[in-house]
Amino acid sequence: MTAPAADGFRMPAEWSPHERTWMAWPGPNPTFDDPGELAAARTAWASVARAVRRFEPVTMVCGPGQSAQARSLLGDGIETVERELDDAWMRDIGPTFLTNGRELAAVDWTFNGWGAQPWARWEHDARIAAQVAGLAGARTYTSELVNEGGGIHVDGEGTVLLTETVQLGPERNPHWSRAEVEAEIHARLGTRRAIWLPRGLTGDYPPSPAERRAGAADRFGTLGHVDIVAAFARPGVVVAHHQPDPAHPDHEVTKEVIGLLRSQTDARGRRLEVVEVPAPTVLEADGHWADYSYINHYVCNGGVVLCGFDDPRDEIAAGIFRRLFPKRTVTLVDARTIFAGGGGIHCVTQQQPKTAVG
Repeated sequence: MTAPAADGFRMPAEWSPHERTWMAWPGPNPTFDDPGELAAARTAWASVARAVRRFEPVTMVCGPGQSAQARSLLGDGIETVERELDDAWMRDIGPTFLTNGRELAAVDWTFNGWGAQPWARWEHDARIAAQVAGLAGARTYTSELVNEGGGIHVDGEGTVLLTETVQLGPERNPHWSRAEVEAEIHARLGTRRAIWLPRGLTGDYPPSPAERRAGAADRFGTLGHVDIVAAFARPGVVVAHHQPDPAHPDHEVTKEVIGLLRSQTDARGRRLEVVEVPAPTVLEADGHWADYSYINHYVCNGGVVLCGFDDPRDEIAAGIFRRLFPKRTVTLVDARTIFAGGGGIHCVTQQQPKTAVG
């Protein structure tokens, strides 16, 4: 089979029109192994689904026998389907949708539990992308690259953001060179320029041996997904997480990332404009450095669903996004429960682009 880019398919920017949003319902698993945590997660996921549903259709994939309980929290107007699931991060376990303007296609990446992390399981999640693509009627292309949707962000004009600790990390693709990863990404997404960030936020990695000796708590994470650090807001413009407090290790991390982004040009030769979005004021959560970030937002038809943290900087971030997306309604949704599980609003959503036919 030829690659999707060779067949004329590409991944549109997130702000392009959507047919619908796909999500996955939290079920009993190692991420939510306490009944109270699971109930809180379901309430949080439902809040995101209802916020997105104001702007476009939503389909929630539920584990067998869980649809009725999901609908009781989701309310009217949100479709449910049942498939076997391990976890609930549709951005990562679901397909990456593509279009050629007339037809829908999808990339089914290889999924191994965010680098075979000890808390993860992925027997069912490794197969859900192909199943969702089938439900959407998409032509499906497989890839041997271990990758997740949260590890990429595109501008729709040929540029993709990546992080070295994800696609180049030994936990995912130990035998792939940078050139090989770029070639595969471009062939699948229809991009031609990759901008590599050195790493993600501190809270997105397991504790170091020194941190463990100091009593640091275990934490969930992706080993550096880009969608919590930087994202395109429009061609040539990137929003980037900025940690202003020097007491937080992400102060230096984000300084490096922002400096790198400002030095880059996109696929069309434009020097990137970087809009800094300050982190929430809280520095620690659940016994480790907080990775709370407004960058993990979701752009949908007519709206932006933005992570909220009951923090003084929530409205500052909302104001930035209102200026960037003046024709969209910005909605804050409390994302603290979602972040406790290892992700944010972008991580639990996956857009299906609109096509001219189908």
